[in-house]
Formats: sequence, C-alpha cells, structure tokens
Amino acid sequence: MKKFNLSGKTAVITGGAGLLGRQHAEALAGAGANCILVDVDNDLLDKTVQTLQLAYPSKIIIGKKTDITSLDEIQALYDYAINKFGKVDILINNAAVNPKMSSADDLKESSRFENFMLKQWEIELAVGLTGAFLCCQVFGSQMALNGSGVILNIASDLALIAPDQRLYRQEGRADDQQPVKPVTYSVIKHGLLGLTKYLATYWADKNVRINSLCPGGVYNNQPETFVQKLTSLIPMGRMADQDEYQATVLFLVSDASSYMTGANLVVDGGRTCW
Repeated sequence: MKKFNLSGKTAVITGGAGLLGRQHAEALAGAGANCILVDVDNDLLDKTVQTLQLAYPSKIIIGKKTDITSLDEIQALYDYAINKFGKVDILINNAAVNPKMSSADDLKESSRFENFMLKQWEIELAVGLTGAFLCCQVFGSQMALNGSGVILNIASDLALIAPDQRLYRQEGRADDQQPVKPVTYSVIKHGLLGLTKYLATYWADKNVRINSLCPGGVYNNQPETFVQKLTSLIPMGRMADQDEYQATVLFLVSDASSYMTGANLVVDGGRTCW
C-alpha cells in the first residue's frame, strides 16, 4: 500500500543502536526512509549503521553520537539533519535507561525505593523523559512550522500497569534486599503518555501527529526463570520476538495512520488486559 511508503522521508531515532532502536530503523529504511540513528554508544552505533546500510544500500543511514539530555547537542543534531536532508519528517523517541535486574548486588539494593538515589532519579529521567521533551521541542517545533510531521514516543506496558516485582525475586535474599524494577522506569513511561497527549492537541492544527506505543517484553536471552515467570502473566504465553514491532512502528509513522493522533497503541501479547 502506498500509505506505508516512506520514500523521500527522513527519520531521527533516539536510542537507535539499542535492541528496539535497530528494529525501528530497519522497518523505516525498508519502507524507503533515510534514517539518522542517535545514541551515546559510538561503537555499537557504527556497527548498527554498517549492518543496516548493507541491508538497504539505496538508503542513507547515518549514526550520530548525541547526548539527548543536552539541548545544545540536540540543536546540533537538528542542524546536521537539516543541512544533510533539508527536513526531518519523523521523530521516534526511543532512548531509555533500563538497568538489567540481574546485575551486581549494589544495583539490587539501590533499585529499591527506600534507597533509590536522587542522582540516579535525575540521570534516568534526563534520558527517558527530559530527552524526549527536548527532542520534541527542537524537532517538533520545526515540524509545526513546516506544517507536517510525525512523532512516536516508545513507552511500555509498564506505562499502563505497575511492575510485578515478583518477577525479579531471588531465592535466599531477605525481602528488604530483593531487586525491584526501579521507580524511574514507571514514571518515565507514564510521563511519555502524558507528553504524547499534550503535544497531540497542542500541534493538531499544525498537521503534526504524535502517538505512543506500549510494547511488552522482548525476548533477548533473559534468564529462563525470568522468562517463565513473565510469560505466565501473558495470555499469549510468550515474549515478543525482536522484530514483532516493526509493522506497528511503520503503521504509526506513516500515512497509514493519518487520522490517528494522541493515541496509545498497546502491543503486549495481552498482558495488560489480564
């Protein structure tokens, strides 16, 4: 269908070298878009760009190391994109800080709300929420001036439900030393839904559409015990494959969803309806 075609479009994807960021870029490049992948991990960014460029040689795929907590760096990214492509049509706010709950003991203890450090709160909100705000401010404002554009905020099923902390429990640890999903993750993902609705109405008359996606857990070789616990909470009985959000993302950033704004699409195997 022509409405899914992104030929001539330019997309900026934050967290572009991450697990889902790579998938988003593949979906958009496959539909004809040129892509600028944004990340702080320069080595992983280079590898991701090389892989995608080989797969889609007719498209321009660029990696730009950028700290999205810095307004100056985002403005420099915008200036680069405009000089290179003339415009930015699509922004995907995908960047996040998501610590692995199976890591060191200090993380297990510091993840608990009672011990959660203000500095860590500020670091994680700066990336996941403030970074999205700044990218919307810089790129979205110009989209509004141009009279067209699409912004997609990547949230989570945990933007709709609280994390089930039983998933992270470890045998032999006292209750007050059990690892938990940090408070910041829920706050950030809930906040992205609010940002989506606010901007969808704010720029509705400027033909800038803003939607959000709440994906469920993605399988990435997590410990078997964790996978078993999580899949028992999902009606479909499994986690998502890494490429299972590609078509959804393409729908949300293309003209296939041209009458959709301020909406949140939930793709979680049914977890949030159980």
